[in-house]
Amino acid sequence: MLCDNQIFAAPMAGITDRPFRRIVREFSPNAPMVTEMISCHSIVGAHKNCLRNFDNYADEGAIGAQIFGADVNLMADAARILQDAGAKWIDINMGCPVPKVATRAGAGAHLMQDHKLAGNIMTAVVRAVQIPVSIKTRLGWDDAHRDWRNLIDIAADCGVRFAALHGRTRAQLYLGGAVHPDVSTCPIPVIANGDIRTADDVKRAYDLGYSGVMIGRGLMGAPWIINQICGGCAPDNVGEIVLRHLEYAIEYYGAATAIPMFRKHAAWYSAGMPNSSAFRIHVNQITDANLLKVAIREFWGMI
Repeated sequence: MLCDNQIFAAPMAGITDRPFRRIVREFSPNAPMVTEMISCHSIVGAHKNCLRNFDNYADEGAIGAQIFGADVNLMADAARILQDAGAKWIDINMGCPVPKVATRAGAGAHLMQDHKLAGNIMTAVVRAVQIPVSIKTRLGWDDAHRDWRNLIDIAADCGVRFAALHGRTRAQLYLGGAVHPDVSTCPIPVIANGDIRTADDVKRAYDLGYSGVMIGRGLMGAPWIINQICGGCAPDNVGEIVLRHLEYAIEYYGAATAIPMFRKHAAWYSAGMPNSSAFRIHVNQITDANLLKVAIREFWGMI
């Protein structure tokens, strides 16, 4: 029987915020979770327009805070701040493929091209905190540079405790199927990430030497999926989950910000259901919290 402490909830920008994590945690109390990535510049500068700079993780259980950046000293400073905020470990993003991070900022997946800088950042962060440090990376920059193993070896030498490996290159973005190489000889535990959705996927990862798995897009619209993989059931009334998630979002962001942000979640929750297209169109026109709640109740037959 699989246990939820073997299955991580992946960091996803704009998705795995505190309200979403609260919902996931209700179904999977022990699952390790990783925050959406936080810029080292933003966290150290305490930028007020970014609420996650001020999250306190003390009540969130097994949670790692993910940081990204290319400034060695700022990455170390950010790690210390997040440790003080209650993060249980620090995760360094070395796999984000989007241009504003991987090219213009010289961070994220760019560090797969600059192993010297990657090593300096990992060493500085490990030395800065007393909690474990992990990395999340990809197979390589492109098919000609699948050098993930070299980066993991460097991570081990720097004192990094474990790594999550997304089974695509940066060039693939999120296209094509994920490929999970054998990691049985790696010097630190490796977590498989990419296209993990079922218990069979988890078992295949274990056969390849992985110490656990990390689920990302499978959680979108199904924050109970980790519990399902471990033998649990989906909720009987999804509408109740949607409403609770919305309430958490309003509590965190305020209604004016939460409502447009929540539209994507409403779309994911309703995907594949009868009349979901009409529901999404309707939701995208709503700006009032009470009207949105009514629409959700109607769609899920709660009125």
